[in-house]
Amino acid sequence: MLHGIDVSAYQASFDTDGIDFVFIKATEGRSYVSPKIAEQVKLARDAKCVVGFYHFLWPGNIDAQAEYFVKKTPEKAGDLLAVDWETTGEGTRASGAEKDKFIREVKKLRPDNRVLLYCNRSFWRTYDSTSYAGDGLWIADYVKAGEPRIEADWRIHQYKDSPLDTNVADFKDAAALRKWAKG
Repeated sequence: MLHGIDVSAYQASFDTDGIDFVFIKATEGRSYVSPKIAEQVKLARDAKCVVGFYHFLWPGNIDAQAEYFVKKTPEKAGDLLAVDWETTGEGTRASGAEKDKFIREVKKLRPDNRVLLYCNRSFWRTYDSTSYAGDGLWIADYVKAGEPRIEADWRIHQYKDSPLDTNVADFKDAAALRKWAKG
């Protein structure tokens, strides 16, 4: 198992010691871009981590959100892209069909990047009806690392959220993750 973290603008700086991959919140909806993204990307790339970016999905305007995400994200071929599907601050959520459409649109716009679904166990079991996760499922379930309580293939497991969102990836080593990320 590889070790990684995911960060948002709340973590301007983070320790990369022992970390193989970093997911960085890039965008949300059609108007938010993380003000810390440039520094976070530099820190992760300087540490030779596999870099991923995620977009917090809002309901509606799915094609516009996908375009906004890829336009505002400084990704390179081989970086991972993900959609963060959960309840918004307003208590709403994108539907399962909107989640699927977003993933498909990002895959179309960025065919040289793997696109993953991030959601928590409750969303996966309660709101998802298609089991579509693009190129991989990144599941949040706060139990023992690498043992999420789901009946689905997963690539990344977020198992802790304090002091940082902490993850493991189901790859034998960083080279295997890099190879997979490059397609």
